[in-house]
Amino acid sequence: MSTPTPPHDSGLVPLSDERAALDVIAKSVLGLWETVNNLTRLRPTKRERYRVTIFGSARVDPTHWVYDAVRHVAAELTRLGCDIVTGGGPGLMQAANEGVKLADPDGTHQKSVGIRVELPFEQDVNAFVTDAYEHKTFFTRLHHFVLVSDAFIVTPGGIGTVLETLMVWQLLQVRHLRDTPLILAGHFWDGLIDWAKVAMLRPDIPLVSPGDLDIPQVLTDGPAIVTAVREHHARWVARQA
Repeated sequence: MSTPTPPHDSGLVPLSDERAALDVIAKSVLGLWETVNNLTRLRPTKRERYRVTIFGSARVDPTHWVYDAVRHVAAELTRLGCDIVTGGGPGLMQAANEGVKLADPDGTHQKSVGIRVELPFEQDVNAFVTDAYEHKTFFTRLHHFVLVSDAFIVTPGGIGTVLETLMVWQLLQVRHLRDTPLILAGHFWDGLIDWAKVAMLRPDIPLVSPGDLDIPQVLTDGPAIVTAVREHHARWVARQA
């Protein structure tokens, strides 16, 4: 004798009712997102560590001059007292994490963080990361970068780096992020800014406010980048007092 199917007005949803079951699952997933969004509104009164995220290509060889330049900037920021955060992979991400090791060989003062995402074709976290985090999706990974970072430096990169840059840029535009430097390193990014100024500020169809295009700072050399972060870091330290 089969067990009778409970009526829907009892509040129970039988698995045999696929549409109703999927509706419960969908509502539950959306409810989890709301919970996550509420939790991420919480912020500590004071931050113990100042973190600089450095975005960049996974494809740059360690023998390239750009690799050395990124490593040097990361080392200088480490000496300043910054933790360095990257995507944890090879290329310019590795260069930034290696810069921490160069400036703090024993790893006793600053952290070298890697926030990874599972990909079928990339290597494991690079050898210079001391604190690694793994994400299943780009969406949660990007959110993680935003939650932990006090400043962003964007070095040469491909589509993934462009995605990261535009996400931070947009959050600053709509003021979901405030007082967070977004630094584009070198002349590599000149074409992106020039295109945005021409295409998005056309007189017949302006798509952004002129001030939106001033959000990223384009700084062409390592000393200028370090100076900009040093000034922001000093203001951050003053707020922690």
